[in-house]
Amino acid sequence: MNLKTGIIGLLVVAAISAGGFVYWQQQMASRLPDGIVSSNGRIEADQINIATKLAGRVLEISVDEGDMVDAGQIVARMDVAELNAQIRRAQAEVRRAEQAKVQAAASVLRTRSQFQLAEAEQKRAQQLHREGFATTEKLDQRQTELQAADAAYRATVASVKQTVEAITSSREELARLQSMLDDTLLKAPRRGRIQYRLAQQGEVLPAGGSVLTLLDIADVYMTVFLPAADAGKLMIGSEARLKLDPVPEYTIPAKVSFVAASAQFTPKAVETSEERAKLMFRVKLQIDRTLLKKYEDRVKTGVRGIAYLRLPQANQWPVELQIQLPE
Repeated sequence: MNLKTGIIGLLVVAAISAGGFVYWQQQMASRLPDGIVSSNGRIEADQINIATKLAGRVLEISVDEGDMVDAGQIVARMDVAELNAQIRRAQAEVRRAEQAKVQAAASVLRTRSQFQLAEAEQKRAQQLHREGFATTEKLDQRQTELQAADAAYRATVASVKQTVEAITSSREELARLQSMLDDTLLKAPRRGRIQYRLAQQGEVLPAGGSVLTLLDIADVYMTVFLPAADAGKLMIGSEARLKLDPVPEYTIPAKVSFVAASAQFTPKAVETSEERAKLMFRVKLQIDRTLLKKYEDRVKTGVRGIAYLRLPQANQWPVELQIQLPE
């Protein structure tokens, strides 16, 4: 009976505390000084999908949900057995192309010597023909041999160029495969917290298949909506304060980083000034990155709260909205 009474007592205390916070919020909103406006919102952060670039089997996932990871940290690996076989074949192609180049270069030297010899023989035959010691048939034979040697020499020079192109092509293919090998190591694009694990070890994924979702805790903000009369007075960099429902004792500083250029909620017909006043504009309140770095272990998204914004006519923040942060 005592245990049951204690549990009921705790529930009553919790309900009273929650009700007290809601009442405090309502009272706070009703007695805000001139130039301070408020709006409900929730904490958000950018989420980044860490996905495969190539289709394949997931070999290993080295992080779990909730883990903090640094930019460039390897978080998963894909199976590379087939890719390694392709790389070995490409390396063999490079070696074959390089050997072909050596052989072609040797052929150039040989055919060049043959051409030089045929050229010398043709000149001697011309001289002997002029002096009457060689027949026209012999001269024609030497001329034909010279032409054949010239053609052979030109062909071997061309083959050297072809082997150079083959080497370049095979090396580019090898580089492409090695780049693909690098892509099988999935790395965190920036520092953040693993939010979701979307695949399991051994699972076969298509190209672009998501493996993990990373929460960028260096880019945390609250989105609120303000009427046109208030949103129109805000400037980028205007100060704001955030009170979160789970920790109402803290007051978190923020700044306006974005004000929508068009209304998000619009009446069906906007004709009168009263109706135009109902237009609501989206406003983004950014929390300072240095502050987020200091309290990164406490950062959570989806938390709801109230944002207070200071318009230009407000001189200072009231006492209850002065910055209060955890020790």
